[in-house]
Amino acid sequence: MLSYVLTCASVNSLAVQYSIACALMMKIGAIDEILCIFSCQSRSYSFTAMAMVTKTDISVGSVHLTPPVFLAPLAGITDLPFRNLVSSFGAGLVVSEMVASQEMVQAKAGVREKAELGFHVENTSVQIAGRDAYWMAEAAKLVEANGARLVDINMGCPAKKVVNGYAGSALLQDLDHALTLIEAVVEAVDIPVTLKTRLGWDDALLNAAELGKRAEAAGIQMLTIHGRTRCQFYKGSADWNAIAGIKQSVTIPVIANGDIVNGASAQKALAASGADGVMVGRGAQGRPWVLAQIASDVFSCAPPKIPQGQDRIDMICGHYDAMLAFYGSELGNRVARKHLGWYMDDLNTPKDLRRAILTEKNTAQVLRKLQNLDDYEVAA
Repeated sequence: MLSYVLTCASVNSLAVQYSIACALMMKIGAIDEILCIFSCQSRSYSFTAMAMVTKTDISVGSVHLTPPVFLAPLAGITDLPFRNLVSSFGAGLVVSEMVASQEMVQAKAGVREKAELGFHVENTSVQIAGRDAYWMAEAAKLVEANGARLVDINMGCPAKKVVNGYAGSALLQDLDHALTLIEAVVEAVDIPVTLKTRLGWDDALLNAAELGKRAEAAGIQMLTIHGRTRCQFYKGSADWNAIAGIKQSVTIPVIANGDIVNGASAQKALAASGADGVMVGRGAQGRPWVLAQIASDVFSCAPPKIPQGQDRIDMICGHYDAMLAFYGSELGNRVARKHLGWYMDDLNTPKDLRRAILTEKNTAQVLRKLQNLDDYEVAA
């Protein structure tokens, strides 16, 4: 936060002086809020304006990411078809689903596909997880060889299966071991390595700031913080204010994550945390354009063209076709159902049509029924 004082003894109108203060702040950067303090001393009024100065790009080593609005890694969601769709609207970075390091190196069926880069290598990071330094390093080498610009280490996943395997957010309980994994990955690759974690294990162990400092010293070049503890899972609200202390403890870029769903929440998260950018997860479900919309609202990027009517149906059908091509018809149809459900939620699709689409096994019939979504919208 920067504080500016403007004194205008010759201007009688408070409204005019307020406008001058706003104009000054607009010259400096995007405004989260302006606090004006009026002290009537003769005809002199004192203004204190607080502005959040935002940059439209982030440097992570030699990699420049713009705008600083990123797609979070989401298991079973941020696969290649969805990342490509989000990228088509505009995103500074898209991150793959979390990939288990040992299973990736050993080429377990279905694992390497999670790290598939497709045609949007330029803004893709692959996230790896694990508990063994050897497998983490070997997985990072594969990620680099496949062309990713960044490799991200997961130390924030709260899922019991991951935590019970002593990976993800379980590592917040043993920072010494966490650092051995970080050091192994950093030493294994030439591309920048980043880290995603949470505030801590629980309210009694809020150690993300310590992890951040040690991770930076070990070579981590960007830190993403989900504003909850592991024991909160996704309950309650993300604590963006708590991210501020972590931001102050490091010099590398910090990204705020958690409950960021639109421009307004992104601005609040940035103002509260002092972070350099935001990462959007569940807020993008059914709304692949939302990152571009946030970038427009917060960083003055060009607004996305949000598809309406038949254009929306074409987008949904295109995403469905891409999933069938990526996974094959049978698996693709099953995996696509969650996305189709979110799209239909956004369109307020009637329950009977929604049910018919989500239970249909014939992919040609699914596409035919999806076209009826537009018929309903026109009729409505």
